[in-house]
Amino acid sequence: MSWWKRAPLVLVAPRAVFVALRDDSEEDAEARQEPLAAVIALAGIAVVLASPTFRRMLNDPSVSLILVPVLAFVSGSLYATAVTWLGGGLLFGAARRVGSLGSYRRARHVVELASAPFALAMVTFWPIRIAIYGRDLFRTGGDDYGRTDAIFGGIFLGFVAWSLLLLLIGVRAVHGWSWGRAAAAVALAAAFPVLVILATTL
Repeated sequence: MSWWKRAPLVLVAPRAVFVALRDDSEEDAEARQEPLAAVIALAGIAVVLASPTFRRMLNDPSVSLILVPVLAFVSGSLYATAVTWLGGGLLFGAARRVGSLGSYRRARHVVELASAPFALAMVTFWPIRIAIYGRDLFRTGGDDYGRTDAIFGGIFLGFVAWSLLLLLIGVRAVHGWSWGRAAAAVALAAAFPVLVILATTL
């Protein structure tokens, strides 16, 4: 099956899709490279749109609305690249610590597939939210703030939780591990970025 068709199925049948990553041959890895790059790129844009920087971008009257999608694409692509390479490296190192013999490339592909809920948010959640609030979404004090903002924020957190669950399922499926062992690898991979976030916010 083409990876363009297989990759979206991770949202409904994740285990089967992640098991397919066990084939780490050059031919199969090349076949899935572009579809997974598209997934992580969409995911990156969805994440940066939720950042505080974008939520107040139009506070400056000199900033044109047309810059929002342009900057979202550029910064989202950069964010996606960082997550793929750094996140894949952290997962690869963590999995090695608990007994993995898998490759760095496969770890990157697990991370990319696990980002699929954010890619889905980019084509469902964000178009709806932007259609409702328009430019108010990118400035403080607009109609998007208040109870409805909290509701949309809760929905977006649901995408975050879904992505983390897919990462756990992916690690377990790819390596054939127990839930506990897979959770240990994911927790170990997440430890460093969590410490960095805490250090920069405290």
